[in-house]
Amino acid sequence: MTSPSTPSSPVTPPHPPTRVEHRVVVPAHVPMVSLLGSNDSVLRAVEDGFTAVDVHARGNEIAVAGPPGDVALVSRLLDELVDVVEAGTRLTPDVVSRSIAMLTAATATSPAEVLTFNILSNRGRTIRPKTVGQKHYVDAIDANTVTFGIGPAGTGKTYLAMAKAVQALQAHQVNRIVLTRPAVEAGERLGYLPGSLSDKIDPYLRPLYDALHEMVDPDTIPRLLDAGTIEVAPLAYMRGRTLNDAFIILDEAQNTSSEQMRMFLTRLGFGSRMVITGDVTQVDLPGGTTSGLRVIEDVLTGVDDVEFCRLTSSDVVRHRLVSDIIDAYARWDVVRAQPGPSRGAARGGSSGRRSGEAEA
Repeated sequence: MTSPSTPSSPVTPPHPPTRVEHRVVVPAHVPMVSLLGSNDSVLRAVEDGFTAVDVHARGNEIAVAGPPGDVALVSRLLDELVDVVEAGTRLTPDVVSRSIAMLTAATATSPAEVLTFNILSNRGRTIRPKTVGQKHYVDAIDANTVTFGIGPAGTGKTYLAMAKAVQALQAHQVNRIVLTRPAVEAGERLGYLPGSLSDKIDPYLRPLYDALHEMVDPDTIPRLLDAGTIEVAPLAYMRGRTLNDAFIILDEAQNTSSEQMRMFLTRLGFGSRMVITGDVTQVDLPGGTTSGLRVIEDVLTGVDDVEFCRLTSSDVVRHRLVSDIIDAYARWDVVRAQPGPSRGAARGGSSGRRSGEAEA
């Protein structure tokens, strides 16, 4: 007779390790000084981004130790940075922080794809997108006849559009570049400025000239302007024209009325491409005038060969504080739009009255 079996005790699964170590082997042809940065600045930026991880370099190996999830991310980050160095891009702490943001956001586009995508090179300087949003924006310009770049200041909307325009001109995809923007104070205030009409509108167009000087040899710009190969003009000068074989950029489009936006879009001719840029949070139109940029997406919904790209504070490539300022204003706008009692609660429960003010 078989004796009854003793019931087995449950097996407790082992706890996952709290710390692991991984070694990244850097290819021999990649200079370690390029990967680690001057005075190990890149290495320190990696550690600053992952405070629970220890990173040490010895020879052509980099040891990463810390929580398993962080170690996996840092190991992937280092692989991406190796690809960036191999493509000839110089690493800086800013490049590291942007790469970390892309990896932690789990985007489908890798940091190396973004940071090694060359748009234009001039006088030893290469223009590239610096964020995933900027890469999608550049891809949209390539894929569509009309592209809208909508986002806050500092996201590269105009700068990248200008780079694509110069690239298209150099590749003989277009015969000329047309740059335009509205002069929102084209009435009374403009009349008080000294000089001719050209002198009066020049301040409005100066940002376009500034970007152009970074991308084209300054000595050739007067010749290109005189020949009409590059044209910089206020939006009012577009009426009645048909623009063929041109790369056309409308900047500061939030300051167009609906009628001006319709007028501009219908200037499109054969073989041309348009990019419209603007920030709907910075409309300078007089009260009661609806921004053409705010309504155009509803108008063009369902129209093929038109794409809207929305850039955010995460795509800002100016000083770090610019992104924080944009987010702070966005929060403030939400609070301001709320009714009185809710606004007070959003500010920390204040009743909305000044200290010591009696209730009526």
